Amino acid sequence: MARRGGFPGGMVPGNMNNLMKQAQRMQRQMEEQQAELSEKEFTSQAGGGAVKVTVNGKKTVTKVEIDPEACDPEDVETLEDMVMAAVNEALKQADEASAQIMGRLAGGLGGFGV
Repeated sequence: MARRGGFPGGMVPGNMNNLMKQAQRMQRQMEEQQAELSEKEFTSQAGGGAVKVTVNGKKTVTKVEIDPEACDPEDVETLEDMVMAAVNEALKQADEASAQIMGRLAGGLGGFGV
């Protein structure tokens, strides 16, 4: 027996409205989480604290602190390596926080059949 009216696959208009409302709610939550993440700061250090680097959730370096004892003119390479290590670790922390937020939001996609 053929179905008449409605949406293919048995989807009824009320379900579509609920689905759209859920999608809009999730979009607002994602925007709020992204704004919150962009305000967070992630600080990492290298060389036993001789170099400290802070980045924000937008992955912008906002602060670099270098202990004067770490500035050996004869060994600039070590200082460069410490700065690079601290920057990379702080960026990794920001990435992990972002992935965690996105994972929580994706968990709410269960209703979408994803």
